[in-house]
Amino acid sequence: CQVTPLISPFSPGIMLLIYDRTPSYVPLKILSIEDGKPLKLFKHLLHRGKKIDFIEQFNEKLLVKQEDENLQILDVRSSELIEISIEKFMTPSAFIFLYENNLFLTFRNRTVAVWNFRGELVTSFEDHLLWHQDCSTNNIYITTDQDLIISYCKSDAAADDGTASSIGSINMSDIMTGKCIAKIAANDPALSIAPRKNGSPSIWSSIPEALEDVTALFYDEDRNEIYTGNSQGLVHVWSS
Repeated sequence: CQVTPLISPFSPGIMLLIYDRTPSYVPLKILSIEDGKPLKLFKHLLHRGKKIDFIEQFNEKLLVKQEDENLQILDVRSSELIEISIEKFMTPSAFIFLYENNLFLTFRNRTVAVWNFRGELVTSFEDHLLWHQDCSTNNIYITTDQDLIISYCKSDAAADDGTASSIGSINMSDIMTGKCIAKIAANDPALSIAPRKNGSPSIWSSIPEALEDVTALFYDEDRNEIYTGNSQGLVHVWSS
């Protein structure tokens, strides 16, 4: 029987093994990474004929979602099972687990939401429409305290001809409230380009050019600076 080991960085010391499914269940085993001993072996019941969208592990919680079925949140220690209806929770394109707050982020159709492990929606964001449809995590940063999310987002600005702008914005939002607390946007009159220093490179971008087609984003929490890279191979530094 072949297995696919999934190791979650937010579940220290635990490895989840997912065995080949049968028509009615999938065998699962939780191992201790320290000594390889099995901690729990069990069978999770499935709906016959429905593909598995995902199986995700977060500490003692197991998230299982099948095609066109409710999300199941299983506590592997107590065997308590919680279901979230498919009308409320649709399959996301990506997850980020917030181990400090015992919550998880979901990304779907450019939107972000925060959930708890009781199946309750904690936060929806008021101004945080992601630029990329497929949720490129290269353009998303979660702070160490897991209280802020910084992302490359769709901008409200329009192009000169009235069409949708190809220039995005960098939005910083509070994870617990969903409020946008800061934004770097091309139409912000407070933004300016730092003076050129002696010996500095001769390649310069305008602010709109620097916010176009951003492919990577990083926030230096010590220096309070945001670094972005774009498809032209240029790196820009944003500081207050």
